[in-house]
Amino acid sequence: APRGKRALWMLNVQVGTQSISPLMWAIETGSLESARAIITDLLTIRADRDRYYYGMDILFERHEDIIQRLCLDAPALMPVLLDGLIWRSRITENGQRRVNYYLRHLLVDSHGNFAKATEWITDNADPKLVIHPVICMVTDMVWSRVA
Repeated sequence: APRGKRALWMLNVQVGTQSISPLMWAIETGSLESARAIITDLLTIRADRDRYYYGMDILFERHEDIIQRLCLDAPALMPVLLDGLIWRSRITENGQRRVNYYLRHLLVDSHGNFAKATEWITDNADPKLVIHPVICMVTDMVWSRVA
């Protein structure tokens, strides 16, 4: 698939008059390995000479409730999604590595309101999930800077 269309093809397929998401279809039918592959592919940063490609925004635009859906239907995929929201540099300087966390969609929804991601993760009651570096960063930001 062309790089600019790749993410769209994994999240939206037109079948007759209906639009379906291969990702949600994989989750709903229990094809978790397929869903894992789609999430991993969407959240892999790619580049060509003109621009970077990262499917995070498209994923959260198409499935604003992806965190809730994974918590309820495929909790084993939550670490895969959260790991995809972290970029780690391959270069170390003085024993340290640069890291970027992509948190916007976990903090703010598409309407500019506080996102429900933290609520959904709390409702899931998985202690291993709440210590993931992305969730720790989100909750630390909320409690130390916003609240």
